[in-house]
Amino acid sequence: MALNMRILGTAAPAALFLISPAEGQQPVSPPAVSAGTRLDVVASGEVEAVPDIATIGAGVVSQAATAAAAMNDNARRTAATVAAIRNAGVADRDIQTTAISLSPQYRYAENQPPQITGYQASSRVSVRFRNIKSAGPILDSLVAAGANQIDGPALSIDRPEPLLDQAREKAIAAARARAALYARAAGLQVKRIVAISEGSFEAPILRPMPAMMMARGKEAADSSIEAGEQKLVVSVSVTFELD
Repeated sequence: MALNMRILGTAAPAALFLISPAEGQQPVSPPAVSAGTRLDVVASGEVEAVPDIATIGAGVVSQAATAAAAMNDNARRTAATVAAIRNAGVADRDIQTTAISLSPQYRYAENQPPQITGYQASSRVSVRFRNIKSAGPILDSLVAAGANQIDGPALSIDRPEPLLDQAREKAIAAARARAALYARAAGLQVKRIVAISEGSFEAPILRPMPAMMMARGKEAADSSIEAGEQKLVVSVSVTFELD
């Protein structure tokens, strides 16, 4: 802030006048100073819930002597795979193409340049299942339709925020209890909370399936996915003032 100095007479000391803040500008209040003992506590709260979303990747890999033949075969089998997904009741919003690729295949010989022997085309879709119990049978139908790569599932919770709020409440309760313990041990009392900050929350651990799943005989058992439970954890840092 600029200062305006005016000298009053030769014997009078200099007087300093502060320029008033601009119109509409709010004066800045100094930060509150804690007069008591400061205690910093880090605590966490956790909630367990059953996942209700499974995301699975389904891929089709085709090989042929020419690039066009490989792409045509891949497109046909991919279309059959997506049709099987839709026929199983999966909504369009839950089906997403994530990759399409075409690459030459080479034969290598000593002291010879690589020779192209054919082409490999691949495509990949991500499928989100909102009924986890139905995911296993759908996987089997995907393989029957032409998918020869399956990976996942990534199990998740569709609406985690209400559960995270529960974990936050538990974290604050745990921080209060710990602060009360420290205060009793020190012969003090908890006066107030000075500051709260939220740390990161732990994402659930994904459960992998085998990376590839080839077509199987009729005697093979049906695939199944067990949802189990997932743990959501929130950590908080809380500063208390003790008296």
